[in-house]
Amino acid sequence: MIEFRDIELQDKEIIDKFFTNNPYRSAESCFSNLYGWAHKYKTQYAVWRDFLLVKFTSDRGGCSYLTPFGRGNLANAIEVLVDECGCPIKFEMSGVTSPMKDEIEQAMPGRFEFTRQRANYDYIYTSEKLINLSGKRLQSKRNHINRFKAQQSDWRYISITKNPSEVVRCKEMLGKWYDINKDSSEESLDDDFKATTLFLDNFEAMELRGGALEVDGEIAAFSLGTKLNEDTFIVHVEKAFADIQGAYPLINQQFVLNEASEYTYINREEDMGLASLRKAKMSYRPDILLEKYIVKEKNI
Repeated sequence: MIEFRDIELQDKEIIDKFFTNNPYRSAESCFSNLYGWAHKYKTQYAVWRDFLLVKFTSDRGGCSYLTPFGRGNLANAIEVLVDECGCPIKFEMSGVTSPMKDEIEQAMPGRFEFTRQRANYDYIYTSEKLINLSGKRLQSKRNHINRFKAQQSDWRYISITKNPSEVVRCKEMLGKWYDINKDSSEESLDDDFKATTLFLDNFEAMELRGGALEVDGEIAAFSLGTKLNEDTFIVHVEKAFADIQGAYPLINQQFVLNEASEYTYINREEDMGLASLRKAKMSYRPDILLEKYIVKEKNI
């Protein structure tokens, strides 16, 4: 049996070694994402030989795994997970991208069935697109930003990366944002609130980057993210007061411009199947809609 353990902050160095320079650009291949949402998915990890194994447990008692990350015999690593799985629900791997799918099929041909999970697709954009918002299709984003600047005479962008003490004011803004949105959202915001609070509380230890908009002396929006691989940055959090017109598109633009412009791609994670979130993310015309699969053993 593999001895899985809960992910703790001090495990970052161990897990980062497996994710550094990974070619997948998937949101799951990131320590901060796994650690930030561990409270919801009961995330655990183990190191087996030269592979990182990651396990999630659902409220239904089922378990799911990431594709093993590492070097060596992938088929052996997957077999270890199949043998380890003692869940009442059939063994599965989740967050599997198309390149991972091909690697699994090559290592274990005909063993698994692959089902697309649209709600888990990652939305990936070029940083150039999010900064410049060029072209007719993004005209509305430019209009919202121009309207913000016309209506808000006293605003500025603050780099939390350079001024981590601003985390305190972001936490205050998060509390207000949660109170405003908790009853009207399509989903429960409790887990989102916990994850964002954890990111803020451990901002420097998790090596995050952050940025905020200040309007009339108060934080009106903020965003947090980190390096995913050599050419991709991932945005974990984006919060803004919706009644301030243009605050969302402006923090989106300013955050990438000031904190992530050296990266070619920006991963803004999945839409979780929420209609409003899908509409918002599609409105920026993703350059890559990163397919994800659920992988299960075939019935023989």
